[in-house]
This record gives sequence, structure tokens and C-alpha cells, in this order.
Amino acid sequence: MELSLLVWLLPAVALVVGVVIGFAVARLAPRAVPNGTQRQLDDIQERFDTYQNEVVTHFNSTAILVKKLTQSYQEVQDHLAEGADRLALDELTRQRLLAALHSDVPQPHRERLTPPRDAEPPRDYAPKSPNGPGMLDEQYGLKRK
Repeated sequence: MELSLLVWLLPAVALVVGVVIGFAVARLAPRAVPNGTQRQLDDIQERFDTYQNEVVTHFNSTAILVKKLTQSYQEVQDHLAEGADRLALDELTRQRLLAALHSDVPQPHRERLTPPRDAEPPRDYAPKSPNGPGMLDEQYGLKRK
């Protein structure tokens, strides 16, 4: 009977010890894995925050540069208007120069001084006479005797 008790007792003890070890490992193992995952998540969050800061900095710099460009453009417009006032010899020239500075004002349409000589568009083929051979004809361009 003692042998039968030992045969049942030894696997039962091994089972209990295995359950205790498995429980301990199960409690400790999830803490190790989430720490690695948490570190990865923190790293990704930090990279995302850095990226967002770079984007905000980029667009702020762009806005400042566009503002400077607008100011420079306005200074050039003012300079040209002042030059037109000072340097134009007559009132008509001065008005035309000032009107050219402001793109809002439509420019007067100027007619051509001389009309074009040939109103027909250029051809990309050789012209032929009505009854003559076409360019792909075997006899095209050959002189007859």
C-alpha cells in the first residue's frame, strides 16, 4: 500500500509545485513584457512629440519668412511708385507706370502695329498641286524625261 501511496503522492506533489512555479512565473513575466512594450510606446510618443514640435517650428518659420517677403514686396512697390513719380517726364507716362504697378487695374489692350503677313499656320507636310502625286507616291520628286 505504501508503494501505491507513493505512486499517487509523488505526481500530486509535483503537480502542486508546478502550479506554484507556473503561478509565480505568470505573475512576474507580464511585468517584464509590458515594461518593454511601455518603453517602446514611450519612445514612439517622444518621437511623435519631437516631430510635432518640428512641424510647428517649420510653419512658424515659414510664416515669418512669408511676412518678410510681403514686406519686401511692399517696399519694392513703394520704391517703384516713388520712382515713377520722380522720374516720369509727363503725366501720361506717370499714370501708365503707376497703373502697371497695380495689377488690380486692368491694363488697356494694345493693338498690333502691323498685322501678321501670313495668317495661315505652318504646314508639317509638303504641299502638292491638286492633280499631282502625293508625297508618298513612288514618282514624287522624280523628274520625268
